[in-house]
Amino acid sequence: MHFKCRPSRKDRTANLPQSGFTLIELLVAITILAIIAVLGWRGLDSIVRARTVLAEEMEQTRGIQLAFAQLENDCAHIVDASNLPGREVFSAQGPRLALVRTVFEENQPTRLQVVVYSVRGGVLGRREMLPTRELAVLEHDWQNAMSDAETTPSIGLQTQVTGFEMRTWKEGENGWRAGGSEAGANPTPAAPGIPSRAGKLTGLEIAVQLSGRELPVTKVFLLGAV
Repeated sequence: MHFKCRPSRKDRTANLPQSGFTLIELLVAITILAIIAVLGWRGLDSIVRARTVLAEEMEQTRGIQLAFAQLENDCAHIVDASNLPGREVFSAQGPRLALVRTVFEENQPTRLQVVVYSVRGGVLGRREMLPTRELAVLEHDWQNAMSDAETTPSIGLQTQVTGFEMRTWKEGENGWRAGGSEAGANPTPAAPGIPSRAGKLTGLEIAVQLSGRELPVTKVFLLGAV
């Protein structure tokens, strides 16, 4: 009678095929995962940066649109210079725009108001004087505007402004001129047979250069459209 010895557990395990990862395979896997993580982080960082830049540009665009809307309203209501003989009603010089506009309010008589736009410390601001019907007060407000006297608080409309340029269009001319001003002319009799030409300002072009943008934001406004 023959008896067959049962192999030990150690012998059975030795005869089975080996499974698992070698050290080199683990290192390769870790390297691949590290590369994927770096690429993923760079992609996420790019998305975050692009989102930040887009948000800043949208905020800039929103701010300049609001500023232009206010400018358009003021320019549309600029007073007719012929109604104020000998008085300046519009001045676009350097980084400052000053004008006299007509104010219409319910249950109030028509009044005049000096409005000033200027750039200080990279901020485009707007300040307005109190509406008045007194020519002496209007003249005083205009002189304060010309001397940049801060008699009223300024409201910031747009930040990060690095450039502010203005051009005007005048009747009878064939091109834009840098800056410009207009005052009501004292009435003078025209020569017989020669028509009188006021040559009033009818258009204003403003170019605002914002930080981070290659080209300025430009818009043309009609003077006295309303």
